[in-house]
Amino acid sequence: MAVEPDSGTTNVRNTSSNHWRPHLAPASRCLVPFTAFSEPGRDAAGKYRPIWFKLTGDDPEPLAFFAGIHLRDHTGVRKIKTGMETIDVFAFLTTEPNAEVGAVHPKAMPVILTQPDEIEAWMSAPWEIARDLQRPLRDGALRWL
Repeated sequence: MAVEPDSGTTNVRNTSSNHWRPHLAPASRCLVPFTAFSEPGRDAAGKYRPIWFKLTGDDPEPLAFFAGIHLRDHTGVRKIKTGMETIDVFAFLTTEPNAEVGAVHPKAMPVILTQPDEIEAWMSAPWEIARDLQRPLRDGALRWL
């Protein structure tokens, strides 16, 4: 029997999917710290390039976190030439974009956590509570670099 490769998914949007539902418990959640991030897009001149974003505010290096899913020791076929292997895999939780990201990437943006209570909920709350964090950052909370 031929084994079909699963090239993986780096973005988790449909949390009601049978594929993701088993991995939404706190044991599979992680945080990815950042001070800036990029999305593929076009600049004001129409040239394709990464567009960088940063939180607004007075802090020159504001720290925030992406909500993530980290599966340790996941077994599957990522590449036919490699065959069956056991590896760690990771994905970002995404949601509809806010105004700033939507201008560049209208499909989705990563879920961004900025407050201690959000971070705590993502890492420890049952999914019935944590799922409310799957929402865009408020409009105006990000700026282009």
